[in-house]
Amino acid sequence: MNRLTGKTALVTGGGQGVGQGIALALCAEGARVAVAGRTLAPLEATCAQIRARGGEALAVVCDVTQAQAIEQCVAQVLEAFGTIDILVNNAQIVPLGRLLEVSDEAFAQGMDSGPLATLRLMRACQPYLRGGGVVVNLASSAAVRWDACGYGAYAAAKEAIRCLSRAAACEWGPDGIRVNVIAPHALSPGLEGWMQAHPQEAEAFLQGIPLRRVGDCESDIGRTVAWLASDEAGYLTGATLPLDGGQAFWG
Repeated sequence: MNRLTGKTALVTGGGQGVGQGIALALCAEGARVAVAGRTLAPLEATCAQIRARGGEALAVVCDVTQAQAIEQCVAQVLEAFGTIDILVNNAQIVPLGRLLEVSDEAFAQGMDSGPLATLRLMRACQPYLRGGGVVVNLASSAAVRWDACGYGAYAAAKEAIRCLSRAAACEWGPDGIRVNVIAPHALSPGLEGWMQAHPQEAEAFLQGIPLRRVGDCESDIGRTVAWLASDEAGYLTGATLPLDGGQAFWG
């Protein structure tokens, strides 16, 4: 524990689900955590949980599809905590649907909130990450599904994030910055609601996971991110970790 004491983390999409789980896990390791998202109330709820555990937290309203909002977000975190040591790009608008159905607008939102926002945030934080900073970006096993029907637009956005992450790891490694990617299955509110509404489909989904369960947002996903951000993972960069109970085969 306390492997991240003295560090400051910025987590986008931190108001619920995976982002919240990551924020709580980083807090448990001693990091100060800024959570960013479009709506204040859920961000404040996450911050309240962090403070209840004795941690320091900051809620920052930020629409990651807007370049100016990203710059303002980073400035707010720096004003509050002085630096940014860990960046977690979790926020994503999900463009699902078959290729003939996905609108240009939905596809653009997926790209703007995913790879473009990821690139902008990495660039904005890069000067402060030098000398030991860590970036963790989120991808998806949608890119390696046996049946990609309905997932092409989403997978394209997430694979673009993986490409940008690999480039950042190579380009910024000499500056002491590590960049890795996780591809999680997690029991977010959205997935939990779907499983409750479609029990038969949910059972089939679980049977396709070798560990026969969906990951917990904090204990399974968040703790892995905390480890990635720690010195214990100090020689790992440019990698994608599938946190999906063994479901996807990345090859």
